[in-house]
Amino acid sequence: MTMWNGILSKVSGSMTPLHTLCASAVFVVAASGGAQANPPGETFFEDFKRFDRDRWYVSDGWSNGSHQNCLWSEDAVLHEPGQVSLMFERHQSADHAYRCGEIQTRKRFSYGTYEARIKTDEGSGLNAAFFTYIGEVHGERHDEIDFEVLMANTREVEVNTYVDGEPKHRAVVPLDDPAHERFHVYSFVWEEERLRWYVDGQLVHTVNSSEVPERPQKIYLSLWGSDTLTDWMGPFREPQDAKRMEIEWVAYTAPGEPCAFDDSVLCDPEFEE
Repeated sequence: MTMWNGILSKVSGSMTPLHTLCASAVFVVAASGGAQANPPGETFFEDFKRFDRDRWYVSDGWSNGSHQNCLWSEDAVLHEPGQVSLMFERHQSADHAYRCGEIQTRKRFSYGTYEARIKTDEGSGLNAAFFTYIGEVHGERHDEIDFEVLMANTREVEVNTYVDGEPKHRAVVPLDDPAHERFHVYSFVWEEERLRWYVDGQLVHTVNSSEVPERPQKIYLSLWGSDTLTDWMGPFREPQDAKRMEIEWVAYTAPGEPCAFDDSVLCDPEFEE
């Protein structure tokens, strides 16, 4: 439930923001996504030793709707070699009191294995998400696959899908250690008529169904807040300090390819094809 209805929908050496995109350019790229559909992407492992603008697009200058109380900002995406941090922090703009961070791949990806190593903060009313999405803003129907840490309760992670705009297969999964206490590896394996979610290499949820997403999607990582979705995300409590979602790496492995890095779920000898 990344709440994409109504979407228009940094980084140098030592935790510094980039100032190379403008909101108007972001709008043009986002709005024209359906006109030039990208082919499914190839296997990659992104360790953020540098921030690759050819791979990553930084959301800047809009929000995803009235439910979101922050504005996507490139100033809320920080990089240091080996890590990207997405921030949620007070920053007054014309319509929002906060700014927040999101990155997305420029290319689309289809069936395969998606993985990321992430640590969050705590904070009621905040959502740290690793997901794939395609939808109206790209000139397509809405398909989506989610991992979401609702930071009001970092002892669990929510998994979910959208198929043609309808939510499917939601589950809430307990974590052995809270998401804010250490990094976890979140993985999902997307196949035709099957989806499997893993945390730290352990299978936590499986769906065998014809109702799974089928359209190639972009990969997103985001941290955002809401003061209206209280039943789902908890009551919004203004953070005393900036909150962050730390990302050490992100990877996609195409179907049939071998494990490419040590922490991949595909490298586990007990992994079942």
